[in-house]
Amino acid sequence: MILVCGEALVDLLVGPAEGTEMPARAVAGGSPFNVALGLARQGVPVGFFGGISQDRFGTHLADVLAREGVDPRFVVRSPHLSTISVVATQADGQPVYSFHGEGAADRMLAVADLPPALPDAVRALTFGSYTLAVEPVGTTYAALAEREAGRRIISIDPNLRPTVVGDLERWARAAERFFRVADIVKASDEDIRIAFGDGTGLADAARLFHGKGAKLVIITRGENGALAFTPTCEASAPGRTVAVRDTVGAGDTFHAAIVARLYKTSRLTGEALAALDAEALGDLLAYGTAAAAITCSRAGADLPTASEVEASLSSLARAS
Repeated sequence: MILVCGEALVDLLVGPAEGTEMPARAVAGGSPFNVALGLARQGVPVGFFGGISQDRFGTHLADVLAREGVDPRFVVRSPHLSTISVVATQADGQPVYSFHGEGAADRMLAVADLPPALPDAVRALTFGSYTLAVEPVGTTYAALAEREAGRRIISIDPNLRPTVVGDLERWARAAERFFRVADIVKASDEDIRIAFGDGTGLADAARLFHGKGAKLVIITRGENGALAFTPTCEASAPGRTVAVRDTVGAGDTFHAAIVARLYKTSRLTGEALAALDAEALGDLLAYGTAAAAITCSRAGADLPTASEVEASLSSLARAS
């Protein structure tokens, strides 16, 4: 099982104004929530550990997890309200986010809410997005990551949202707790630019993560594809040509896809990650890129199934 840790929230997808109204659609979301759904659709056993409100939105979030086959035993139901993320899509398909979540259920997870022990079946934990850095949940997840490091694979996707975390220096201090114990770091080129500035190249950033102990670093570059680095080798994959509806959930799809691929190929161990070669890295990138392209071709964070990704890869192979 993979245990996904982080926020579950409601994305309020806002359309162009029509007179005095702004049409909107409420959709279950949140980066880690999407990763959990993505892993379930890939056929990987997955659980979700996070705070979910007892309000109407929270009930919907819990219902979606259950319907998708995500193990609910680690979910902490909370009297606090659900976070609402307002998503407005620009003309180029890129989403612009604003968050309404101070004191919400996903942030109020306390150290006392940690499960005292995880089942042996839990092979890896994933963490990501703003719950790495806001409190008290950031400290709670950091305690869990530090407790389980070395016993289970730790995968981190910073999915950096400056408008949510605020002070980037504070974010860097908070995120460092996770990077110190991460086996896998999946980040976007935008994450790297925001976190390190324009003067740090992607390969340089990968070396920084390797220096902290990461065995695998993957950096996505949108339509330009993705890069993968271990301390001893690297690989790249081009982007896939696709008619983009929007890019909501593309990074979450990539994260879920690579973790699923590692799980299914028996490479989700420290020893196996350390032994990844260029061919294995290329396979990971091809799988993640194909999965993300499917999500980009659909409205919202509608992550693909394993059969859809395999069909896409087969189609590309036939075309070449």
